[in-house]
Amino acid sequence: MRFTFLSENKTEIGNCQAEWGLSIMVEADGKMILFDTGASDMFYDTAKKRDVSLEEADFCVISHGHFDHTTGMTKFCEINDKAKIYIHKNAFNEFFGTTDGVMDDYNCGVPWSEEEKNTVMSRAVLTDGPTWITENIVISGSIPDVPEFKPVEQFYVRSFDGVINPDDMSHEQFLAVKNGDQGIYIFSGCSHKGIVAAMEYAKKLFPGEKIAGIIAGMHLFSAEKSLVDSVIDKIAAEDPDVIIPTHCTGLYPTMEMAKRFGAKCILASNGKKYEF
Repeated sequence: MRFTFLSENKTEIGNCQAEWGLSIMVEADGKMILFDTGASDMFYDTAKKRDVSLEEADFCVISHGHFDHTTGMTKFCEINDKAKIYIHKNAFNEFFGTTDGVMDDYNCGVPWSEEEKNTVMSRAVLTDGPTWITENIVISGSIPDVPEFKPVEQFYVRSFDGVINPDDMSHEQFLAVKNGDQGIYIFSGCSHKGIVAAMEYAKKLFPGEKIAGIIAGMHLFSAEKSLVDSVIDKIAAEDPDVIIPTHCTGLYPTMEMAKRFGAKCILASNGKKYEF
């Protein structure tokens, strides 16, 4: 299995840029899967510079309905006219984050125009429950809660009838790949449900398999130390071979993971390629 970061918050490669967003090209089990499309067309520029062929992608998987994971979709549809697009059926509402406990006044959802949305919908697969791409690759669909590991940020959703309610993040999903005898690799965009919830569900989808790798935004940048410690303890209990904190994980949680896991913890960098 190989994967390349096409959009990420930081980079160590001179001719690549960085942004608040995530996009990863995953090559596994004979398939090329674009996981998220970042907050702009930057993923396309990175792909050109790093010799990643977006035209050859077989599928695109959208982790959830927020702008920093979906803005590049229009560009992807221009480049690639064959890939199915797997997106949760609940990803198309208006979504709002919070600042200091107050709901933001702007929509952080997918920024597509009606025309762009229609283009996506013409080849979209609307997910809900688990969707298997191959016997070794699954898109989780909605992730069950793990109540003792609650999300650190409240989001809100405006439904199509105009009512605003707390967002249960039912539109969030992860990509899981069984990589030979190594075990499962989990790709998660933001883990708004919590990375622990993603790990627990991945183990149910692949019974008896070890979690070998976690490549994930974990949305811990505003979490209290006690929660960060608890999450790291749960990750350590799985004894993964590699953990790559990305995007919204946060500097302090990432440094704590680096201290805990040593060489097993890799700091994500846009344009970097990895093979396991």
